Amino acid sequence: MNTETRKGDNKTSATGFIILGFFNQTQHRVFIYTIVVPAYVISMLGNIGFLILMVSDYHLHKPMYFFLSNLSFLDIWNTTVTVSTLLQSLLKGKIFISFPSCMTQLYLFIIALSTEFWLLTVMAYDRFAAICKPLHYPLLMNKKSCVLLAASSWITSIVGTIALIDVISHYSFCGSNEINHFFCDPNALLKLSCSDTQNFEILVLSEGVFMAIAPFLLTLLSYVFIIVAILNICSSEGKNKAFSTCSSHLTIVFIFYGTVTVVYMSPSSMFSPEEEKMFALLYTVFIPMLNPLIYSMRNKEVKNALRNLIFRK
Repeated sequence: MNTETRKGDNKTSATGFIILGFFNQTQHRVFIYTIVVPAYVISMLGNIGFLILMVSDYHLHKPMYFFLSNLSFLDIWNTTVTVSTLLQSLLKGKIFISFPSCMTQLYLFIIALSTEFWLLTVMAYDRFAAICKPLHYPLLMNKKSCVLLAASSWITSIVGTIALIDVISHYSFCGSNEINHFFCDPNALLKLSCSDTQNFEILVLSEGVFMAIAPFLLTLLSYVFIIVAILNICSSEGKNKAFSTCSSHLTIVFIFYGTVTVVYMSPSSMFSPEEEKMFALLYTVFIPMLNPLIYSMRNKEVKNALRNLIFRK
């Protein structure tokens, strides 16, 4: 039994759910599996490799790389949390997940999502300080400031997510217990609830403003000042050099905000569940794979650190 009936009403409290994954796309499951597994391996190798480079090469002991190492750890976290049920569902079809495991996965996923919003904002501030306040940069981004900025991103997300999980964990679930997703996605989970979800929706809206919209506006503000500062640089070489330090971060911001906004801030009728799952693959599997590649391709310091590590070995 996956549900238990409460006395005195017709509602049921779920003891577990069935993760459908791509069960309805049997003909595509093998294809998706052959894409996801290499992407997951590349993501793990790339992000773990960057963390090793960060620790082993003192040339990378700088604020930008400290925040990038946080992003790499976050990508490992996010991918591992969601891909575990994804790979099982691709291999077995439908899989069972207990209620506590589902809530834990949801909690860890939302922490990763909201932390990345704030971490990208912190990285935008770092670029603002480097380009707009170069003389004050060592003071603004000293070791203590970097640790406080990174820690505040994590703590804000961890504490802010508790209220959301507390509310949804007390909901009743009736009828079908099949989650039409490859992990305990909040949207897919709420569709199964027979409780009044209005309070949760209000809470999501208020926390969404703080966890997503506020970081986005602060990131946007940082880049307004950065663009103005770059335009005031006289030489074209100076402009190109300043812009190159921001291009990788901007690319990740656009990709991450774009996919998450499409899934969680668009009308529920805009995309089918299968399309939502495809978008979810982007920010749970492919963006974590791309992050270390994008930040490394045009970065001479990372390339030199990798070369030094290889030749030293």
